Amino acid sequence: MQIYESRRPTAQETAEFLSEYAVELFGSGCTCIRLEKNIQRIAGKMGMKVEFSILPRHIHITVVSETEQCTEVVGIREMPISFSRITDLSRLSWQIADGRVSFWEAHEVLPRIYKCSSVHPWILVILVSIANASFCRLFSGDLVAMLAVFIATFVGFRLKQIMGSAGINFKLTVLTCAFISSLITAAIGMTDIGSTPQIAVATSVLYLVPGIPFINSFCDFLDGHYLCAFGRLMHAAIILCCLSIGLCAGMAVMHLSMF
Repeated sequence: MQIYESRRPTAQETAEFLSEYAVELFGSGCTCIRLEKNIQRIAGKMGMKVEFSILPRHIHITVVSETEQCTEVVGIREMPISFSRITDLSRLSWQIADGRVSFWEAHEVLPRIYKCSSVHPWILVILVSIANASFCRLFSGDLVAMLAVFIATFVGFRLKQIMGSAGINFKLTVLTCAFISSLITAAIGMTDIGSTPQIAVATSVLYLVPGIPFINSFCDFLDGHYLCAFGRLMHAAIILCCLSIGLCAGMAVMHLSMF
């Protein structure tokens, strides 16, 4: 084992590791500039140069050593956005660069990061529901509206988790969750208990707004990654359209006026 770990990785082995690392980091919601710096940091420790490009559905990585060159093409997977996973993956790149983690040990650390960086689903549901109810209060919603938003977010976000685990298309998931959440808040608002039902309906789908993709697309545009920036912008715009369709459909079913 000591002989294996002391061996310098080849360009092929480095490219395979970096491609998997890039997919995990990019799918977690990082910007292109962070991805570029982390990959170059790891490759530099191996004494190699790396070039990569991000297409709408694939990442191309080319690793060049003194004796060989290797190119890996890996598909981008839809994954839950996780800042903690981004932090752990960035920390791993520094640990490799500082020599605290060997290249071979990083192969074992990488899958553990993906498994351990996720918040428990039920804790996440509760926290997101509280946050969305707080948004309702920021927009002057009363306690009834906050309760309605909490319930609608709880049901909608849990449904989003279930549909995501089942591998259902994310756009269809957003549309369905927006429809269910708006339906719940509209139904509670029709009881005439609260005084701000319109605020409850409007804020019930805020947990689905693709804020991070919009921000990342702007950052990528500033860093010169125009193709990736445009792809992320279109992806976020489509999600926003699905959210709007689901919201309008829920209001239409409950015969609520949009104006």
